[in-house]
Parts: sequence; structure tokens; C-alpha cells
Amino acid sequence: MILLGLDTSCDDTSAAVVEDGRRVLANVVHSQVKVHHPYGGVVPELASREHMRNIVPVVEACLSECGGDFQSLDGIAVTVGPGLVGALLVGLYYA
Repeated sequence: MILLGLDTSCDDTSAAVVEDGRRVLANVVHSQVKVHHPYGGVVPELASREHMRNIVPVVEACLSECGGDFQSLDGIAVTVGPGLVGALLVGLYYA
């Protein structure tokens, strides 16, 4: 079974393709450190907007890294909590 895993729970946009729950075929993370650094911490609204901007390119890069596409996936797993509500919704709606 091959799954695409998505995490948008806080300030990193992450996608991974995993085979049989053990073998990581690809893993891509986009950090938002530079966005939040001037504020001394994570700003939830900015985190959500950055996830919306980055989710598509992160997933595309992840699928490209493993040579897969959406048709090769058996399912999608997505973080539903804990996390920032607005940020979590980006991953959930994308999935």
C-alpha cells in the first residue's frame, strides 16, 4: 500500500510518500522559519496563508521525487490534530 502523508499542523508544509507504512519513498518539507522569525514565534494566520501557497508545490515535488503520481497512490493520510486550526484545514481540504 502506498500512501501520501500530509502535515500542515503548524508552520512546516510537509508531504511524504510511504510504502507499507515503513519505507519512505519521498519526503519534502517547506519551512516557514523566515516568515515567522520577525514575530518571535508562529503567527497562525501567516502559517495558514503559507500552507495555501506551498501545499501544491510541496506535494508535486514529493510525487516527482519518488517518480509517482496520484494514480499510483492507494490513499492519503492527513494530520487532523493537534495543531493550528486554520493550518490543519489547509491540509484537510487539499486531501
